[in-house]
Amino acid sequence: MQKQTSLVCQYLENISREALENYQDIIRSYVGRRQGIYALYKGNKLYYIGLAGNLRIRLRQHLKDRHKESWDRFSVYLTIGDSHMKELESLILRIVNTTGNKQKGKFSKAENLRRKLAADIRATFSERLGTIIGVETSKKSPEKQIRKIESKITGRKPVLAYYIKGPFVLRTKFKGKRLEARVKKNGTVSFNGKIFTSPSKAAAAACKRPTENGWIFWKYERAPGDWVRLDEMRK
Repeated sequence: MQKQTSLVCQYLENISREALENYQDIIRSYVGRRQGIYALYKGNKLYYIGLAGNLRIRLRQHLKDRHKESWDRFSVYLTIGDSHMKELESLILRIVNTTGNKQKGKFSKAENLRRKLAADIRATFSERLGTIIGVETSKKSPEKQIRKIESKITGRKPVLAYYIKGPFVLRTKFKGKRLEARVKKNGTVSFNGKIFTSPSKAAAAACKRPTENGWIFWKYERAPGDWVRLDEMRK
């Protein structure tokens, strides 16, 4: 069994600014040139969060920079390694509301599930709506159910229009070749210069067959680097 590595190896919490001003040698012996996360407080209220590759220098800077009059206590969390430091800072900033941080955290490779939530809510709503207006539903073919409901209310739409909020790329491997298609904002699928109203029609054209299940044929990027069958979008 692999031994779990700790993220935080040492820490100081709720320390007076006086310790940093009057006992720098002692603080330096603890912090040195080490990296970690730090927090500045005004009384008991969190003011600022930051990360630093050299905590001693960064804390000393905050004694003189634009933050100098805004804090009187601090905490430091010394970490092992820095591979996830920036992401950890972003996570904290997105959870905690501070007055001193001008920018909130960003995730470079994370998927925002808001769009999926909206699609799943719409799916639930459509099922209920189908019952209300008397459209027969089918768990095996939800795309047919959606088309029936939409045709009764707003007219026929591409099936993918129900599941998406913006354009994205489809891809697959067929006979050793990588194929790509693009789903447009309106739900149509563009492949090889032609527009198709469903992923299955685009898949049939790609295979040069009369019919093909596009939900199984195509893959989409559910999260960065996570390519899954298009059918996962309906689950």
